[in-house]
Amino acid sequence: MKPDEGRKRVVIEDIQPQIDCGHTMVRRFLGDRIAVSAAIYSDGHDHVLARLLYKHHSDPVWLSTPMTALPNDLWSAEFTVDRIGLWSYTIQAWVDHFDTWCADLKKRLAAQPDPASLDPEKRDLPPQDIPLAITIGAALFDQIAARALGVDATQLKTIAASLRTLAGNKSALYQYPLTAQQEALAARYPDLSFATTCHQELPLWVDRERARFSSWYELFPRSATPDPARHGTFADVELLLPEIAAMGFDILYLPPIHPIGRAFRKGPNNSTAPGPDDEGSPWAIGSPEGGHKSIHSSLGSFVDFDHLLTAIQANGMELALDIAFQCSPDHPWVAQHPGWFLHRPDGTIQYAENPPKKYQDIYPLNFESSDWRGVWDELLSVFQFWIDRGVRVFRVDNPHTKAFAFWEWCIAELHRNAPDVLFLSEAFTRPHVMYGLAKRGFTQSYTYFTWRTHKAELQAYFEEITRPPISDFFTPNLWPNTPDILHATLQSGGRAAFQQRLILATTLAANYGIYGPAFELGEHVPLRSGSEEYLNSEKYQIRRWNRRDPNSLAPLITLLNQIRRTNPALQSDLSLHFHPVDNPQIIAYSKSVTASEETPANVILVVVNLDPQYEQSGWVDLDLKQLGIAHNQTFEVEDLLTGNHYLWHDRSNFVVLHPTATAHIFRITCSRPM
Repeated sequence: MKPDEGRKRVVIEDIQPQIDCGHTMVRRFLGDRIAVSAAIYSDGHDHVLARLLYKHHSDPVWLSTPMTALPNDLWSAEFTVDRIGLWSYTIQAWVDHFDTWCADLKKRLAAQPDPASLDPEKRDLPPQDIPLAITIGAALFDQIAARALGVDATQLKTIAASLRTLAGNKSALYQYPLTAQQEALAARYPDLSFATTCHQELPLWVDRERARFSSWYELFPRSATPDPARHGTFADVELLLPEIAAMGFDILYLPPIHPIGRAFRKGPNNSTAPGPDDEGSPWAIGSPEGGHKSIHSSLGSFVDFDHLLTAIQANGMELALDIAFQCSPDHPWVAQHPGWFLHRPDGTIQYAENPPKKYQDIYPLNFESSDWRGVWDELLSVFQFWIDRGVRVFRVDNPHTKAFAFWEWCIAELHRNAPDVLFLSEAFTRPHVMYGLAKRGFTQSYTYFTWRTHKAELQAYFEEITRPPISDFFTPNLWPNTPDILHATLQSGGRAAFQQRLILATTLAANYGIYGPAFELGEHVPLRSGSEEYLNSEKYQIRRWNRRDPNSLAPLITLLNQIRRTNPALQSDLSLHFHPVDNPQIIAYSKSVTASEETPANVILVVVNLDPQYEQSGWVDLDLKQLGIAHNQTFEVEDLLTGNHYLWHDRSNFVVLHPTATAHIFRITCSRPM
C-alpha cells in the first residue's frame, strides 16, 4: 500500500527513553534534564536535521530544541522539566536542502584551482559549476523567504538577489558568499513540507522531589501512649513528632487508622481466641462505626486528625496513610454491597488466605464482581476523601492482589487534579508483577532488599533496578524491616546486623524506611524458629516502647539521615557504581554528583562489612574514572560516620572493618597529584 505522502524520506527509530513501545510513561523528577536519543537517517547523501518536541500537558503548543548529530546516525537532545505532572515528547526530522547546499558549495569552493596555476588563457574563466550552484542557492533563499515574515523575509530576498548578482559575475576565484548570521537566519525557517514526525507522542510523568528522595518512619498510633493503661491517640503521636523530625525523617507513615472489626478478631500473636480487651489488627478494617472513610474512635476525631496533620507539616514532615482495600466482616460494605465479595458454595464470604496462613478477620474485594464499576468508583473515592483532607502520600497495602487495570485508571484519575500525590507500592511479589505496578502509576516500590544479604546478590539486584530500562519507571524504597518482616539476619546478627542493614538501606537508595521503634530498639525475637513474624507482633497488640533506651539506634539513624541530607550524591539512585573488593564479605560502592552552577561536586564512597560477627579486611579496587580521580594521585577521604580523615593513593586501598564499626561512608574531599 502506498503511503499518503511518499516524499517523506527521513526514518526515525529507537527513540529512548521509552517503555513498552510508548504505552507506559517514563518517570522523572522535577528539575531533571531529560536526555532523548534516536537513530535518524535518510537515503542518499542529503543532510538531515532533527529537533526534539516536548510539552507539558497544559501547554497549548510544542516547545522544541535542535538535536545534535552523533556518530552512526544517532542524535540526541535534552530538555528540562519545570512542572510536575504529565509531559509528552516526540521527534521531527527532515531532509534539509539548504544545509546540504551550504556544505556542497563549500566543497566546490575548496576544490577550485589556484588561478596562478592555470593556462593564462583560462585564468579569467570561472569554474563552470560554481555560478550554477550559487544560482541554486538563490532559489533556495527565495523559497525560505516565502516561509518567513517581516524583516526576515526582506533580508532573505536581499540575500537571494545578491547571490544571483554574484553568479552573473565572471570571477576566476569565488569565496563563500554567506556569513554565519545569514546561515542562521535561513535555518530559522526550515522546509517541513516532507518532514517525518514520530507517529507516537511518548508520555513522561514528572513527580515532585519527595518522590526521588525520602526517609520514612512507621509507627502505630495506638502504641504512642505514654500511659500503659490506655490506647494511644493522635495527640500522643503529636508529642513524638519533634523527636522523629529531629532524627531526620520527612515522612511519618501510619498503618490503617480506621475502625477495627470485632468478628473473627485476632488476639496477640495472631491468636484466633482474643480476649475481650484485645485491639485486633488495624488491617481488619471496618465496624459499625464506619469503614475506610472513618477514624477509629480510640485514636481521636477528625478534628484531632486535622490537628495532627498540621503538626506533622509544622515539623517539616508529611503524613503517609496506609490504604488497605480489604474489609473486616463488620465493614459497612459487606452488608451494603455483598456482591463486592466472593461467596463460597455454603453461602459464606471467602476470607483472605495465603496457605497455610489464614486471615479470618479480613474479606478481600472481588474485582470480578458484576458491579466492578461500583467497586472502582468507591475505592477511588476513598483516596479522594483523604486527599481532600490534605494527605498527599499513601502507602498501598498488597496492591498486587487488586486488578492492574483498576490501579492504572485510579492513579491516573487522582493525578488529574492532584499530580503531587505519591503512592508507595507494598508488593513483595514476582519481579514482573512488581514492575507492572510501577508501570501503572505507583511512585515508589518496596523491593527485595530485605532478602538480599550477600555481596553478589546485592550488587546484581541494585545494578538491575538503578539502570535503564528499569530505572526509567521503577523507584525503589528500601526497608530493612516491616511489621510483617523480621529477616533472619536481624534475628541472629545482633546490633551489628541492624547497623549494617541500616547503612546499606540509607546509602544504596535515595528512598528508605524503617518500622520505627522496633528497628531503633533492635527488636529481633521471632514468633518461632524459621518465621519472619515478630513475637508479640504490634500488628495484633499494643506495644510499649522504651524510647529512652540507652542502646537505641536513634543516634546512628539521626547521623545517617543528616549525611543523606547534606550530600546530594545520596539523594538519587542513578549514579550508583560498585567497586571490586577482594573479600566477599566487604561491599564497596559510590554515588556522585558533578559540579554545577548551583552545587559543587559531591562524591560518596561507601564500604560495608557484610559479616555481623567478625572483623573483615580487604583491598578496595577503585574505579578512579568514576570517582573523578586521576591515576597515581593521592586524595583525601573523610569518614562521615567518625569524622576521621585519611589519605588514599591511586586505585588500591586497604580497609579493616569490625562489626562494631561496620562501615565507612567516605566523602572524597580533595585530590592532588603526587
